[in-house]
Amino acid sequence: MTVAVPVGAFDVKAMAWHRHGAILGAVAALLLLLFWRDTADLAHLWWTSTTFGHCLFIGPVIAWLVWQRRRDLALLEPLSWAPGLAIVGLGGFGWLLGEAAGVALARHLGLVMMLQGAVVTILGPRVARGLLFPLLYAFFLVPFGEGLERPLQGVTVAMTLPLLHLAGVPAQVDGVLITIPNGYFEVAEACSGAKFVIAMFAYGVLVANVCYVSWRRRIAFLAMALVVPVIANGLRAFGTIYAAHLTSVEAATGFDHIVYGWVFFGLVMALVLAIGWRWFDRDPDAAWIDVARLPPHGRSVDPLLGAALTLALAAAFPSWGGLVAERSDPLPARIALPDIPGWRQIPASGRSDWSPFYPGANHFLIGHYADANGQVVDLAIAVYANQHEGHEVIGFGVGPLREEDRWVRVADLAPVAGGGAIRITAPGPVERVVTSWYRVGGVTSASPVEVKLATLRARLLGGRQAAVAVHLSAEGAGAQNAIRHFLAALGPVDRLADRSAGVR
Repeated sequence: MTVAVPVGAFDVKAMAWHRHGAILGAVAALLLLLFWRDTADLAHLWWTSTTFGHCLFIGPVIAWLVWQRRRDLALLEPLSWAPGLAIVGLGGFGWLLGEAAGVALARHLGLVMMLQGAVVTILGPRVARGLLFPLLYAFFLVPFGEGLERPLQGVTVAMTLPLLHLAGVPAQVDGVLITIPNGYFEVAEACSGAKFVIAMFAYGVLVANVCYVSWRRRIAFLAMALVVPVIANGLRAFGTIYAAHLTSVEAATGFDHIVYGWVFFGLVMALVLAIGWRWFDRDPDAAWIDVARLPPHGRSVDPLLGAALTLALAAAFPSWGGLVAERSDPLPARIALPDIPGWRQIPASGRSDWSPFYPGANHFLIGHYADANGQVVDLAIAVYANQHEGHEVIGFGVGPLREEDRWVRVADLAPVAGGGAIRITAPGPVERVVTSWYRVGGVTSASPVEVKLATLRARLLGGRQAAVAVHLSAEGAGAQNAIRHFLAALGPVDRLADRSAGVR
């Protein structure tokens, strides 16, 4: 459909675009400066994380999507729209929840939503509707999807082992460890294929929008874009282990590290695009925006007023977050390991020492106990007066295993007295079982989600701010029995946690 527009209208619209565009640019810059910590966190993750390196390309892709729509956008006049502030407020509240609970994902998502809300507020609903896909595509600026790593580890192992047996390789599996006669391989989280699935999701959504009109074809292409990298990663893992069987572990893993990256991802991208090519149904010359079908604008406000309201609303949330962050509980000047009936403290053996990692804790203790039957259990306690960025009881790289630890998680085990249990191994080989409990705001749980929700309630609604982590670990085949016997003598974990935090 052709839309007739008076020639003089273009001058008015061009002037409006210059003014609103300059105001939007200034507001976006001030929002990024206001939330500078999250801006820096995002930039650091994009630049250093192999899982989220694809986020570096999202900004240029959004710019390209807007550029593709430039002729259609020229037909629209930007008019500031106060209801867009609702998106700013929703993003700001999400940021506040993330700040209170110590969830970086929520903070980053909230910042992106505030930027999206600024676009809607300053440019208006008609322009925002014309930019709907680029605006929604901005969600891929948020690093997400780490929760896929463990499930995809299992999928990769389940694919690799039958292929090895089919190729005549005598392989055995123990959790995420695959053993062949001349070595063993850990299907680590970094090798799970999650990074490629996440990146392919962003790629698939882009291609589905740019190259397809039919929603059925879009969904089919996106599903294929998610399945192919999972299969390809399983074949890659099989190929690496099979090459090690024929040569050596060092030679196979060295080659794998060369191809496992953008080379591998580029090949998978090309394969996915080649498969979907013949079903492309979008006319390359078709307009990106149907201007005639856009909704009416509604009542407008001055863009400077819209900008001021956007910044004032956004600034309210870090102010509130600052008040929340000041809350803290008094802790004892020092804490001591408990005396356990029937158990005595012993020195560390030094042979297979293990220790959880809590660099930001106010108090940290680890002790080694033995009973009359020779069972040995390690008890570790970490106490925080409050939680904030870098000082969290649950977070990336803290807890039972640190980043790049010599200990490797093999498998999850059944809970022990409500505590989450994992089996870990280290070179030797030596195996341990580690059980974990966390207590925040009167709640004791092994669930990270429950702990984050308890932290959120405590910080926003008041209550105890102290957070305590308790870990029990034992080595060898009887580790779980030793931990159960120790727990029976120790008593309730929540009572130990409260004593450690100074609550009697």
